[in-house]
Amino acid sequence: MDKKLLSVLGALAVLLAIFAIVMFGLGTTEKLGPFNFSVDQATLPLRFAFVVIGVAVAFAVYFFTKENKIWEVGTREVVYMAIGAALYAIFSYLFNGTVFVVPSLSQVSLRPAIAIPMFFGYAFGPVVGFFTGAVGNMFGDALTGFGLSPQWSIGNGLVGFVAGLVYLFKDKKKSMDMVLYISGGLTVLAAVLYFLNPSQSNMTFFDPANNVFGDAQISLFAGISILVGFVLVAAVRFGFAKNVDVAAAVTWGMLGNILGIGFAAISDIWINGFSVPAAVVGEFLPAAGPNLIFAAILVPLLVAAYAAVQRQSGR
Repeated sequence: MDKKLLSVLGALAVLLAIFAIVMFGLGTTEKLGPFNFSVDQATLPLRFAFVVIGVAVAFAVYFFTKENKIWEVGTREVVYMAIGAALYAIFSYLFNGTVFVVPSLSQVSLRPAIAIPMFFGYAFGPVVGFFTGAVGNMFGDALTGFGLSPQWSIGNGLVGFVAGLVYLFKDKKKSMDMVLYISGGLTVLAAVLYFLNPSQSNMTFFDPANNVFGDAQISLFAGISILVGFVLVAAVRFGFAKNVDVAAAVTWGMLGNILGIGFAAISDIWINGFSVPAAVVGEFLPAAGPNLIFAAILVPLLVAAYAAVQRQSGR
């Protein structure tokens, strides 16, 4: 059997096994040391089904582009998976509003750590990005103490996965233009849906002190944050036109964010019985919008720092 196929299958199988062990083995426990791995038992099979769908999507993309070098997974990539997942879990926990309280405008969900799977996917490949986002988010949520939403962890994995697909294209600049058109269209559709449903509750809002979730109406800023994020990403794309790595990392990270968080939000139509406006306006927008803002600000810093390290090491 092809070595590349075995390595990709192995990485995805390990990821799926981790989710299965946590969801079916630890999902009934309320507390395990500092971790809370509890999963809603009534919807557990459906949640796992979406985990499988996410992994299947990743494998399908690999299967149809398997000749590309981005699918090589060796010891180096495995190390980056572990580092990326650990960093994402820790920083997700620190900035989730219960450790370092980040001031937010109108109940917008702020997660600056989203830049980590975007960067790891772009720098080290889609498999590394997928593992970093999925496993890192799951353990970050467990540390937070609110229990798990595995489909959202897979969505975070897809953020990093898509960010790494840039290398499927020989011409990065042309690929960025395509990504801008696709992302722009999806952004406008989501924003239009907000303006048609401005009274929708913000389903990502939570007040840790009072253990209150989703009881605040989505604000104007939360509703248009995805437009703000898109403008900022476009500004980076053209402002750093001569620095292709920075421009491509931010642009592809944007598409990964829209598709990955979109996957997670849409899955809740079946898992939680949400309406389309509740899923898109109440969940997708307040999560994906701020992510784009942080992508535009933080991903360039990570790419620049990594480039500096490479220069110093002579690579």
